[in-house]
Amino acid sequence: MAKELSLKQVLSAINALVLEFMHGDSCLLYMLDKGDLVLCSSNNPSPDTLGSLRLRMDEGLTGWVARERRLVAISKEAYLDPRFKSFVELPEDQYEAFLSAPIIARNKVVGVINVQVRKPHIFLGEEMETLTTVGEQVGVLLSLARLEAKEDICTLVSALA
Repeated sequence: MAKELSLKQVLSAINALVLEFMHGDSCLLYMLDKGDLVLCSSNNPSPDTLGSLRLRMDEGLTGWVARERRLVAISKEAYLDPRFKSFVELPEDQYEAFLSAPIIARNKVVGVINVQVRKPHIFLGEEMETLTTVGEQVGVLLSLARLEAKEDICTLVSALA
């Protein structure tokens, strides 16, 4: 049974569900907009970052995941990975463990979902599989929300704040 939810409610529910299952400390959801990845949702949202923090596809671990269409799992010192890009606006960038999966719709990357843990954490196969599945399922929902709104993602996210 499906119920109608706003985009804000859907994004919040995704964050809560992922964090509950994975026992993570942070869940960030980026959507592809005009060739860039835009931060659209966070369990610890900073009003300055939602809808305005942008990454190119060649920037950071998040950009790498989108460009390569592959999961990445780093159990400790993720911030030392050469692909990592730090944002002072995101306290999560100082967390140890990092798991990220592409969000896919119609066989195209439409975003990236990141889970971060403050302390070192070895991600289990079921955690990686779950995040990959969530990325596949969420992609369809977010693409439909974008089509229904007939607006770009920045406009949608700005309306959420």
